[in-house]
Amino acid sequence: MELSQIFSSPFALLLTTLILIGVVKIVPYVNCAYSYWNKKGVPYLPDSWSSFIAGWKLFMGRMSFVDYTNYIYNYFPDAKYVGISDFATPGILLRDPELIKDVMVKDFEHFPDHRSFVTEEVDPLFGKNVFSLRGDRWKEMRNTLSPSFTASKMKFMFELISKCSSDFVDYLVEHPEICLAIEAKQAFRRYTNDVIATAAFGINVNSMKEQNNEFYTRGVEATTFSSGALALLKFTLLRFFPRLAKSIGVAFFPLATSKFFKKVVGETIEAREKHGIIRPDMIHLLMQARDKENSHKMTLDDIVSQAFIFFFAGFDTSATLMCFVAHELAVKSDIQDRLREEVEQHLSEEDDTISYESLSKMVYLDMVVSETLRKYPPVLILDRLCFKDYELPPSQPGYKGVTVKSNEVIMIPVYGLHHDPKYFPNPQKFDPERFSDENKDNIFPYTYLPFGHGPRKCIGNRFALMETKLLIAHLLRKFIIKTTEKTVEPVVFDKKEFSLKPVSGFWIGLEKRKT
Repeated sequence: MELSQIFSSPFALLLTTLILIGVVKIVPYVNCAYSYWNKKGVPYLPDSWSSFIAGWKLFMGRMSFVDYTNYIYNYFPDAKYVGISDFATPGILLRDPELIKDVMVKDFEHFPDHRSFVTEEVDPLFGKNVFSLRGDRWKEMRNTLSPSFTASKMKFMFELISKCSSDFVDYLVEHPEICLAIEAKQAFRRYTNDVIATAAFGINVNSMKEQNNEFYTRGVEATTFSSGALALLKFTLLRFFPRLAKSIGVAFFPLATSKFFKKVVGETIEAREKHGIIRPDMIHLLMQARDKENSHKMTLDDIVSQAFIFFFAGFDTSATLMCFVAHELAVKSDIQDRLREEVEQHLSEEDDTISYESLSKMVYLDMVVSETLRKYPPVLILDRLCFKDYELPPSQPGYKGVTVKSNEVIMIPVYGLHHDPKYFPNPQKFDPERFSDENKDNIFPYTYLPFGHGPRKCIGNRFALMETKLLIAHLLRKFIIKTTEKTVEPVVFDKKEFSLKPVSGFWIGLEKRKT
């Protein structure tokens, strides 16, 4: 077909018409969103189109998430908050720690929920989990899950996790050929996969030996997000046209992933009921909650959704934390040597192992992990959805106060706060001493938020810290972590990833120690 015929075809005419209608509709919509804050007398990003385009560049893989968050955080360095547009929807970026405390803790009843762009009708696996739920249903589910993460439960799960970490490190010891240059993210995700499989689902998996086990492959499938035209189209459909998305089968997670986890949880519940198996893990707690008289009757989809969000949150995020810890130890051998000395110092005298009590005594390990979470926070921006109108004071002298309306979004710039030299001098420097007993009390409250704060704080933070510390401690006992030719320092973040990831990946070398 000739070019002239293509452009004169009915399809081309329809496409051109849709584009023109879209442009005509979106121009006033975007300008309206930005003029919204101008009319209210709030500092805002004044060049609406450059700000709007920056957002699209982010989703199209032309700007890294770090550059985007720094752009909006640093635009008004002296403002308590800034009016922004979140894809042409008005929102507020809080910069003042005192206001952040008010929103997250003191006046929590005004901001009890997260924004969610995927409803449970469109994708139950995502829409029914404790992160997405709102109001009384969230409170009920949070109360159900909280016992899973108490200190006593952490102590119980310690042995399960410790076995996973020692098995993982032993596999590396037995296969030195893969240790010369190892992409840490691929390796550490296998460890987090095994940890969550045993701690949440009661399933024993060794993903280093069974490289293509379905539990692992489904995890990779569910947590792989990239930017680009297709990702942007999917996001747009789910957020702005949920009914259309559902009608054409577009969901947040692949359908096969949803079916797999529903099958695994269903079979686990059936086996436990049939054989009277009691295992104090998340599935057991959810089964108990299902059998109680609650205002909302818990279904299999509810149970699957909670178990899966635990997997989703821990599979990739915890592995990324471990990668950044390993990276910093590789490029800073003095910190690594000091940390290894501490690990060796706290080994059990009886059997030369790491116990729950000894791990809790590793103060420098906690400092190293805390500084890693500061420099590379798991979530760059947190959000809170306004439930009932809330008054904010003037952002800065010469401006008016503002009323945050119901359903408007508050953003908390975690990465911006963690890298603000006003709160953390020389923020690009990796310095565990910031979190020493002498210094940590000097950290300005609500400027360090790796897991959020208040009632909506990450429910699994203790678990994530324990599995991370265990792996690093076991790894340092057997190996010296080194850089390779592929290690990039300082880290350059991949523009096509929504999570923090180096352009070339997390490359480290592992040299077996002579003991």
